[in-house]
Amino acid sequence: MALWHDRAGFNRAAARISHAFSILIAAIAFALPGVATAGDVPTFAVDASWPKQLPNNWIIGQIGGITVDWQGHIWVIHRPRSLIDGEKAASLTPPRAKCCMPAPPVLEFDVDGNLLRSWGGPGDGYEWVGREHGIEVDERGFVWVGGNADNDSAILKFTLDGKYLGQIGKIAPRTNSNDTTQLGRPAEIAIDKDANELYIADGYGNRRVIVFDATTLAYKRHWGGHGKTPNDDKQPPFDPSAAAQEQFGNPVHCIKIANDGLVYVCDRSQNRIEVFRKDGTFVKEWIYEKDSRGDGAVFDLALWPDAKQTYLLNADGTNNEIRVIKREDGSVVGSFGHNGRNAGQFALLHAMAVDAKGNVYTGEVEGKRIQKFKLTSDALK
Repeated sequence: MALWHDRAGFNRAAARISHAFSILIAAIAFALPGVATAGDVPTFAVDASWPKQLPNNWIIGQIGGITVDWQGHIWVIHRPRSLIDGEKAASLTPPRAKCCMPAPPVLEFDVDGNLLRSWGGPGDGYEWVGREHGIEVDERGFVWVGGNADNDSAILKFTLDGKYLGQIGKIAPRTNSNDTTQLGRPAEIAIDKDANELYIADGYGNRRVIVFDATTLAYKRHWGGHGKTPNDDKQPPFDPSAAAQEQFGNPVHCIKIANDGLVYVCDRSQNRIEVFRKDGTFVKEWIYEKDSRGDGAVFDLALWPDAKQTYLLNADGTNNEIRVIKREDGSVVGSFGHNGRNAGQFALLHAMAVDAKGNVYTGEVEGKRIQKFKLTSDALK
């Protein structure tokens, strides 16, 4: 009996200690607001049923870009010309098999994976891009698309239904990184709604951020790496043991604008995110997976949809993962994904977007697919 009472007393004491320890941990977390608890950090599970099968025997190719509009609809731009004959066999003359046909390059989905709209390709009054890359949709109902083929030196503007409205630059050889009328294989677009400005990560040919008026398309300003005047001097191959270069490498692959006015830019080949103010003033940079070579470790970014935009999600196409980054200090607090072709894995992760509910949407080049990942933590509560 005495032994039993001793055990009971021990268990009660252990419980008191555990409770006190939990209170201590909570107090520390409260006192240090920068410390994220497990439930606060975004975690995800793949939704293998998304999207639903496309109509018309359609199939998609390499994903050039993905974004979420103000309605929560997911817009994708893909590369029909990247499909090999075996994938688009029904389109051959004569047909080689009953499946499939290339889908139009621009596709709009709802959150459940239903296709809502599709369009794109050559049309009257404009020349379509040579290789689709980058898409953005603004709250006024305009769709902006780009390309990264050799002569893709323009951003095209359309209505939601695909009516051509105008463009910045033209489909022609690029000139240089300080030409204010011509782009250079632009990679991605961001909209500053309050200022009515269009920011372009420019890009695969040029090495800069360039800003235009979103209505008149008039040039406003541009800058290079570290906020300096960009140049096109030949750069040595990326060397993780060398000092970081001040100029952007190629490609300048993504751009995102936070609610607090900070501008985040993907310097993909140099494995870094550079942070600026809207006037081009350099603020700081963060480097990830520094030893990664090849295509680089910083392909795309998405801002977490809480009020403070607490996190950045970073799509890494070399290591085929998405890392969760605290926006205040650049520290990594989580990651998900793995190289492969199963659901939830990635084959050259290229583009990414997040909706207001914390669902993440991804697009792959080698995998030629889009995926949805549902939020599984309390990161938005």
